[in-house]
Amino acid sequence: MLLDVFLSFMAGVLGANAFPHFVKGITKESYPCIFGNSAVPNFVAGWAGFVATAVLIYFADVPEHALVSFAAGAAGALLIGLFHAKIGAFGKSLTNDVLNQTEEGRCQPG
Repeated sequence: MLLDVFLSFMAGVLGANAFPHFVKGITKESYPCIFGNSAVPNFVAGWAGFVATAVLIYFADVPEHALVSFAAGAAGALLIGLFHAKIGAFGKSLTNDVLNQTEEGRCQPG
């Protein structure tokens, strides 16, 4: 059961992390990625993340431990989301950058 929980947790982390890369890739927008910040590397990273997520879910015995597996996957998605929202992929917060640009007059909200 512990292996199923771990695999489900990692599936949540990878799936939630893959989502923004996939979306930025198919919308041809730049986004920080270890393979390059342009659309194609982000699309490939998102796609690979989704494939890895599916493989992890396949090997986790989700039907046998449905509630625990769901909770572990949800916790993984929550933690990677909080990490990106607070720290960011490369250690800087986008929110602070946007606020600084607004104060300097370079970016107007809304």
